[in-house]
Amino acid sequence: VQLQASGGGLVQAGGSLRLSCAFSGRTFSSWRMGWFRQAPGKDREFVAATTWISENYYLDSVKGRFTISRDNAKNTVALQMNSLKPEDTAVYYCAAAYGLGSRTAKSVDDYAYWGQGTQVTVSS
Repeated sequence: VQLQASGGGLVQAGGSLRLSCAFSGRTFSSWRMGWFRQAPGKDREFVAATTWISENYYLDSVKGRFTISRDNAKNTVALQMNSLKPEDTAVYYCAAAYGLGSRTAKSVDDYAYWGQGTQVTVSS
């Protein structure tokens, strides 16, 4: 599996960005896809995930602001980020997991494959 993330950048607080992740190497529709982020000096944290049937779940602090979506025809997963805050500044990673069943998966250890990361910087 290969993952290629894109779409990061610099934005002012209150602005929006859309991240995209291209998946290749396996049948995309069978995989759970997630977004994580890592700020300087902090652990990588879960942001959002979508199951193979598009059941989505989020970090509490991004609920109502971020939306994860998948396009099984294009083998992509996107993260629409609105009302961005300076505390959202981080490197964002897409990740892929398989065989999780119905359980919620928010741990780094649940995801076997990772993209290279894309920087999101929100200025105040």
